[in-house]
Amino acid sequence: MSNDAATTSPLRPEGAPAADEAPTRGLGVSLPAADTRAKTEGTFPYASDLWAEGLLWAALLRSPHAHARILSVDTSAAREMPGVRAVITHEDVPGDTAYGRRIADRPVFAADTVRHHGEAIAAVAADHPDTARLAAAAITVEYELLEPVTDPERAFEAEPLHPDGNLVRHIPLRYGDPDAVGEVVVEGLYRIGRQDPAPVGAEAGLAVPRPDGGVELYLASTDPHADRALAAACFGLEQDRVKVVVTGVPGATGDREDPGFQLPLGLLALRTGCPVKLAATREESFLGHAHRHPTLLRYRHHADAEGHLVKVEAQLLLDAGAYADSSAESLAAAVAFACGPYVVPHAFIEGWAVRTNNPPSGHMRGEGAMQVCAAYEAQMDKLAAKLGVDPAELRLRNVLATGDILPTGQTVTCPAPVAELLEAVRDFPLPSLPKDTPEEDWLLPGGPEGAGEPGAVRRGVGYALGMVHMLGAEGTDEVSTATVRVQNGVATVICAAVDTGSGFSTLARQIVQDVLGVEDVRVAAVDTDQPPAGPAAHGRHTWVSGGAVERAAKMVRTQLLQPLAHQFGMSTELLQIADGRITSYDGVLSTTVMEAMAGKELWATAQCRPHPTEPLDASGQGDAFVGLAFCAIRAVVDVDIELGSVRVVEMAVAQDVGRVLNPAQLATRIEAGVTQGIGAALTENLRTSRGLVRHPDLTGYALPTCLDAPDIRIVKLVEERDVVAPFGAKPASAVPVVTSPAAVAAAVRAATGRPVNRLPIRPQAAVAAATARG
Repeated sequence: MSNDAATTSPLRPEGAPAADEAPTRGLGVSLPAADTRAKTEGTFPYASDLWAEGLLWAALLRSPHAHARILSVDTSAAREMPGVRAVITHEDVPGDTAYGRRIADRPVFAADTVRHHGEAIAAVAADHPDTARLAAAAITVEYELLEPVTDPERAFEAEPLHPDGNLVRHIPLRYGDPDAVGEVVVEGLYRIGRQDPAPVGAEAGLAVPRPDGGVELYLASTDPHADRALAAACFGLEQDRVKVVVTGVPGATGDREDPGFQLPLGLLALRTGCPVKLAATREESFLGHAHRHPTLLRYRHHADAEGHLVKVEAQLLLDAGAYADSSAESLAAAVAFACGPYVVPHAFIEGWAVRTNNPPSGHMRGEGAMQVCAAYEAQMDKLAAKLGVDPAELRLRNVLATGDILPTGQTVTCPAPVAELLEAVRDFPLPSLPKDTPEEDWLLPGGPEGAGEPGAVRRGVGYALGMVHMLGAEGTDEVSTATVRVQNGVATVICAAVDTGSGFSTLARQIVQDVLGVEDVRVAAVDTDQPPAGPAAHGRHTWVSGGAVERAAKMVRTQLLQPLAHQFGMSTELLQIADGRITSYDGVLSTTVMEAMAGKELWATAQCRPHPTEPLDASGQGDAFVGLAFCAIRAVVDVDIELGSVRVVEMAVAQDVGRVLNPAQLATRIEAGVTQGIGAALTENLRTSRGLVRHPDLTGYALPTCLDAPDIRIVKLVEERDVVAPFGAKPASAVPVVTSPAAVAAAVRAATGRPVNRLPIRPQAAVAAATARG
């Protein structure tokens, strides 16, 4: 966010105390993260920094083919190399030979067939990393090449790529009258590319065998208990003999760790009896972990003469890649949100997720919702153009509100201030035009070396509305457990919620400070000896784990206040904690929290479990989601219509956040989400050729940097608390990722006058548009 934006940011509401008067702890305060200094100084312990006595190094042999039959695997040359301690293949897996977070269809090591480029075939442990890599390369595999199925449309007729078939899931959503028609109809075909999480730190981990025959895995895991369950099943061990310890997580925007990376690591440690470390190369990271689902979308929108939506028809096809992973859940989100945050009386959506020989797809921020947002917002722009209506006005005529019904039949019971969000970004002043001077040629698309001419630059303004669901969906049992312990004036939070950059550790400290008035709050390191807290996804730790911490802290608060209340003959409800002091309503009692806690050890454990949901039925109907979050973004772009280069000038964001818990942290999450969405809109596409990943590195995969980030103006945050959520807060980072690509595409359409039906936007599309405009 620019300096100007900071001065006008709604993160400090009107009438709020000045910085020197504001509280310095508790909820609503910009409390810095505890690990900020360590990360800044480079002393934060990431998995790649781990070491153990007698350490061995691991390397994986991966398939160079997208689809092939394995005729033979010869490991003899690798086993005979000096320094090699173990070589393992599918024959050496003592437990389950396949895994999967939802559907166990992905082999630990390919046995008979490889189904995607980079699939693991064997693993080696050696006394030096170079020896391990050389030994892996020395393994000889004889393949019979098979024709890869890389077009998801072909997957319906192709021979089964997997024993479970090619279809992962089909959802036919039926809502309203199939014969309903509108006076105005627009159609479109859209394609969304393969976005990679591209974590800052590639996967790394350490496995240490235990004396009882078990193993400890030190990983940057985002869901340690699920990882332990998969590992124990693979290793043929009871879960209590496998421990997962979460090391420093260097950011996560999806599934941070590929289990296919973790499982060979543990198997090698068990086989050798020595600690084994594996640090993936960037190429291995690109080949191994899951990506955003490439998606093909066909849409037909019906509206009346005034622009009110009558019916939406759509076909959605998600490319799951070689294995199912989370594709069923991603498809559910895509189908449920295929109409967007708009009132649609009739909707008929067909959604499929299919297996191909492309790289595996899985969880990323806003999975499913991002792809359909780009399509339905393009349809709204087409409809506005056909009706001759302002795009923002057309959206306002159709926006969803609390009490409306989704096409899944679920009533929107949470706050849904969609119209308010759109009006905020629409009415925000537009940025000034750049001056036509040589000194400011860096403002041109492509920068000073981009060879652009000011006369070829066109400015466009586009709007987009997005929505995501909170927590898990379709009957997922969301539960988290937390313990709060206070002794000697220090509070400790024990909760297995992994902070992936979401700021949960900071939030947990703020919650305890707010409830107990204790300044010194520490969050224990996460491992699977603690009760489970679930995955770090869909903002669930703010809601579920934060709710558990709050409940435990309140139980401790009651333990603290009960003796004082009894002493003064009053109920605990008549006592309050503020600014580190305990006071009664009448002022008779006034003492510090530290004095009241002297010599005591207080602790409590609590759980938080939101209200249940249900799976979508055979017609795509059901109360599948706990809650929803919304966002509106106005994008301003400059397009060089001769070169096709695009510069995002400004992104104005209005978001439904429920409640601001940490203003600085919230702003960072929104800005990061917008920037990630800009990457999906303009640069990020993991390209493949016949299933083979081209340029699996950060040179061939163009991530946006700080130099690519535009001015991000957070123009409004609507704090209408969701009464069923702890603190009333909503997740912050996923919905701007969903919305920003659609907004950028809309702005490019406005600048060029041509449809933009593919993400990321290719330069030649803008050049072609310029040619068409003459």
